[in-house]
Amino acid sequence: MKRFVSLLLAVLMTAALFTGCAKQPQTPETPQEEAVTIRVGGLKGPTSMGLVKLLDDAENQKTANAIDFQMAASANELNPLFLKGELDIMAVPANLGSVLYNKTQGGVKMLAVSTLGVLYMVEKGGETVTDIKSLAGKTIYATGKGATPEYALTYLLARNGLELGKDVNVEWKSEPTEIVAQMAAMDNAVASTIAMLPQPFVVVAMGQVEGLRVALDLTEQWNALGGDSRLITAVLLVRSEFLDQHPQAVDQFMKEYAASAAFVNDQPAEAAVLVEKYGIVKAAVAEKAIPACNIVCLLGDEMKTAASGYLQVLFDQNPESVGGKLPGDDFYWMGN
Repeated sequence: MKRFVSLLLAVLMTAALFTGCAKQPQTPETPQEEAVTIRVGGLKGPTSMGLVKLLDDAENQKTANAIDFQMAASANELNPLFLKGELDIMAVPANLGSVLYNKTQGGVKMLAVSTLGVLYMVEKGGETVTDIKSLAGKTIYATGKGATPEYALTYLLARNGLELGKDVNVEWKSEPTEIVAQMAAMDNAVASTIAMLPQPFVVVAMGQVEGLRVALDLTEQWNALGGDSRLITAVLLVRSEFLDQHPQAVDQFMKEYAASAAFVNDQPAEAAVLVEKYGIVKAAVAEKAIPACNIVCLLGDEMKTAASGYLQVLFDQNPESVGGKLPGDDFYWMGN
């Protein structure tokens, strides 16, 4: 009897051993977040064009999370909302991201570079502008004093041995529409007129100013200088607190933004309808402008290299343009 009990216990222990071996250790799954509403802000113009398909999908409940979008004419309208936690993500100039990062001691991160250069040199009544050096001795009409246009022009001139205000003069205007109207009224026979305009105002100007031509693409001029920096118009920023609380929502948003930007570039006619729908610019203008708006989705190392190089250029000109100091590596979101 004792022998039988001992044999039975041995069999049971062996069975238990094999059963335990059969149970392989399982990697715990990342808990799935509940859907949230992401509050997004963007500036009117190319800065928000890459978002339009995402916004339309959200409106039709095709996105993983709901999107509450707010359009603004100026970053000054969005900044207070962002800082108060009433916006989670926004599309704004790159240097503003650095300013806010410094102001909040790291409370802001860059998700992506969303728009590269949109600045062009146009000329009416002549073909005197062939490269940056050919701007020597000329007067240019432009907008954007104290912002990206002035910084970009100053850098390009300096790299070509010219000084803004000494070798090249600029008459700064408040609105691109003011420049377009002024150029339209000028007599071609008097002298050529030169202006630095952003898209989509280049397309608008081409339709209103007789004899106007695109003389220089400043993005191409910047790239021709070599180096790691890129001419950047806009980036996507996120509040660090929102990113910490909803990493999956942010990751999904960026996948949807990448698809949206690709759609805008690949199907400009269809995207132009959405651009008008969201009050950015008329579809006829948008369709022509989109190929020249350099809408992108640069992420990770590519984003960091392009943006840090650009911010360095701005810092070298005016440290206050990036908030007094360059942001640390933690400014750049490298993905989950």
